[in-house]
Amino acid sequence: MELLVASAIGILTATGVYLLLRGRTFPVVVGLSFLTYGVNVFLFAMGRLTLDAPPIIDEAAASYTDPLPQALVLTAIVISFGMTALLVVLALRGYLERGSDRVELGAAEEGAET
Repeated sequence: MELLVASAIGILTATGVYLLLRGRTFPVVVGLSFLTYGVNVFLFAMGRLTLDAPPIIDEAAASYTDPLPQALVLTAIVISFGMTALLVVLALRGYLERGSDRVELGAAEEGAET
């Protein structure tokens, strides 16, 4: 099971980094989403979640689960949703102004010289 979770984290992270390095804006937005999914799964895996255990310390319970990783992942989901919305708006604005979603550094520098 650990190999499956580690492989999923690695695949999500590798896919996210690959898409972040693309020359278009839409794959960058999707790549950021994959990267945040990989980080969230990593935080859950590092939290060592236990089944049927209360999230608070109780004398009657044999063990308890740490609520901090769950709170961190919930916060990360909210922040990543906000960042994704911001990136979509910026990408849409760039597309509407330039007419293309390609990132071409050479063409922008040539246009500034003339």
